Amino acid sequence: NTYHYATLYDRDRRIPVYSAYIYQPGSGKRPHTWWFVEPQLIGKNNLKDMERETVLIDQHKFTLEEIKESQAVLEDYNKMTGLDRGHLSPSGHQNSRESKTATFTLTNIVPQDSSLNNGQWNNYEVRMIPKMSKGCTTTYVITGAVPGNSDAVNGRVNRPSHIWSAGCCLVGAQPKRAWGAIAENNKNEVENLKLGELEDRLSELYGGKTVTLFNNACPRQ
Repeated sequence: NTYHYATLYDRDRRIPVYSAYIYQPGSGKRPHTWWFVEPQLIGKNNLKDMERETVLIDQHKFTLEEIKESQAVLEDYNKMTGLDRGHLSPSGHQNSRESKTATFTLTNIVPQDSSLNNGQWNNYEVRMIPKMSKGCTTTYVITGAVPGNSDAVNGRVNRPSHIWSAGCCLVGAQPKRAWGAIAENNKNEVENLKLGELEDRLSELYGGKTVTLFNNACPRQ
């Protein structure tokens, strides 16, 4: 097994809290359109890799209800209107077919406002991050979602109130610059922030809990 990125997943709200990855864009095409779920979240079993729902049901004899208990499934997203399957770790920021495919698990996805996903958030992913990463030896990115007060469909999958992202640029082994961005998940607007400003905003949005990103290793100003 190869690890391509890391996700902290909220089993109750059925959305990721955040996904963290190294920005390594590659020239490979977007992979097939299959979507995967995570068998590790389904009780006790020996399956360690993401898999399609149909394979888990037909070959491994799980029921759809067992899969749905701890994570979102395709039917949840198929019933949503005005919302996209928004990647936290985007396939375009990975450099191989295998790593791009790994981003197509529903544990890396949140219900994201369609106009935002296809508009200013896409602009942030394809223009802002490459611009901020220029000259960096390594760029670390964390992208997350603040839980909202409502569910996107059927009382199962939370609709985040905000989508946020932070990056940290290293030259050699030294952190040289960092940045943040945040968007309300019902508007096609992205606010660019300093890392410290984003941490302060997230501390408010997460109910006063102190939020620090990159273990305080990157410039906040």
